Amino acid sequence: MLDWLFAPIDAGRAHEVGFYVSWHARLMVLGWGVAMPLGVLLARYFKVWPGQNWPTELDNQNWWRSHLVLQSGGAVCAVMGLSMIIWMNGGITLEGGWHRLFGWLAITLLVVQILGGLLRGSKGGPTQPQPNGDWHGDHYSMTTRRIIFECVHKSCGYLALLAAACAIIGGLWQANAVRGLWLLILLWWLLLLAAAFWLQRQGRVVDTYQAIWGLDEQHPGNKAKPELVNRADDA
Repeated sequence: MLDWLFAPIDAGRAHEVGFYVSWHARLMVLGWGVAMPLGVLLARYFKVWPGQNWPTELDNQNWWRSHLVLQSGGAVCAVMGLSMIIWMNGGITLEGGWHRLFGWLAITLLVVQILGGLLRGSKGGPTQPQPNGDWHGDHYSMTTRRIIFECVHKSCGYLALLAAACAIIGGLWQANAVRGLWLLILLWWLLLLAAAFWLQRQGRVVDTYQAIWGLDEQHPGNKAKPELVNRADDA
């Protein structure tokens, strides 16, 4: 059994990748395959933290801190992994198979995510009012800037994970990785998907706006999303 697990997926090819490629792979799998998917899972299903008395208790930032740490750590791993392969190749190259194609797509989307986070605008609301006491903020008032950020951030985030998953699969095949590594990554992804399915069925998805400011229909963001307030009231 152990011999089978530690044997390469294609017995007719060698599995000799060297220092730089091996660490490139480890860092990319850790960042894109482990940390960032877990951060997305937390952001989607844990805006209301376990044990939190929502909507009486609002704006529990445990999910935000966890999401930030995991995504930032994953981004650092991705940059380090990219640096390894650039150093080995003596520069940036765009030629290659679909592993490289999907890898560069994931990195590009990562840059978009970082820039989007920096440009997402102000929060506002009762916890972060303006110096004059005004509650206006891009998020609280749901300005066009915030709406664009949310659309881009969510769509690019999911697309980046999909591109990274394709890149990881392509990298495993290109490196002729051992069967045990294929199996370990596959089981981890299946566990994440099963957790997401279960949490979705449990009704754990709460809109960010309601998680922070509650269900009061006088809040400008809730006026724009009455269907979310009504759905939460029915639940």
